[in-house]
Amino acid sequence: MKDSAVVPFFTALRAANPHPTTELEYTTVFELLAAVLLSAQATDVSVNKATRRLFPVANTPQALLRLGPEALEGYLSTINLYRNKTRYLLATCQLLIERHGGQVPRTREELEALPGVGRKTANVVLNTAFGEAAVAVDTHILRVSNRTGLAPGATPLAVEQGLLRRVPAEFLPDSHHWLLLHGRYVCQARKPRCWECIVARWCDYEPKTPPPRR
Repeated sequence: MKDSAVVPFFTALRAANPHPTTELEYTTVFELLAAVLLSAQATDVSVNKATRRLFPVANTPQALLRLGPEALEGYLSTINLYRNKTRYLLATCQLLIERHGGQVPRTREELEALPGVGRKTANVVLNTAFGEAAVAVDTHILRVSNRTGLAPGATPLAVEQGLLRRVPAEFLPDSHHWLLLHGRYVCQARKPRCWECIVARWCDYEPKTPPPRR
């Protein structure tokens, strides 16, 4: 992607979705952290299905610890890898109480020190909960960044660093959500929907995918 294309690319995405956000459902910073932790290798739909039942019953570190592993597994059983995630979530709750007074910390280092929380999860929390210009690179953003030529890279970290260098400051805080949603619904893995893509004119991907025949 040419440098001259970056601003119109993001301008178009912003015009179509001025206030993007995660599709995970949450009402507190801890709920967001828990939902993102649970979303690894799982769909937002499956996580939301589980947390709609869980959060009204237990939505704080103290409440989840009181609930215990067996009961928590019952709430999370619709999520991929739910047994491992139950252990990670409860261990994270314990550390939040011991080290942070039950509150979610605001630094990357402290977040990544929590069990089950990697760089991507930390970036989501920093960006979505605390408004920092952090970019959480998942499979959708990795694909879109490479396919469009916006920030090519073989690893999530390489793509993240490329995006931080290339995305103008005015777009950076929301860039994570725009790119993720674009990859989820338009620039899909098997067959990108180029015929309905609002940023196709600035994208390096060739040949553009034609619409399906009727």
